[in-house]
Amino acid sequence: MIALDTNVLVRFLVRDDESQAASARTMLASCSAEKPGFVCREVILELVWVLERAYSFPREQIADVLEQLVSTEELVVEAAADVARAAFKYGTGEAGFSDLMILAAAERSHALPVYTFDQKAARAEGVRLL
Repeated sequence: MIALDTNVLVRFLVRDDESQAASARTMLASCSAEKPGFVCREVILELVWVLERAYSFPREQIADVLEQLVSTEELVVEAAADVARAAFKYGTGEAGFSDLMILAAAERSHALPVYTFDQKAARAEGVRLL
């Protein structure tokens, strides 16, 4: 297994640098179910941030990208169930993606509710404003 950094996924998705995009396509094409690429949670968090801030992708499009990454057998996404759960809620506009990843981890750990001072995060079911 190999690990993929955020910038490889960004180049693959946005193709704003054709040379790097071609390298990213080649690298991802070399991944298989037997020898998958590994995508850690931190890469997922960075990816969402970059697609939102630098490329102005809408939430629904980012949620679709995340769902595709999680369902691709050539990739192993760390905490894939958490990513899928957070992506679904993120696509509906409940809260920020990182807040939804915290909520997903809390749900998985049976540690609810999540208490926060973040008013936007507190809009999500399972999160309470302190």
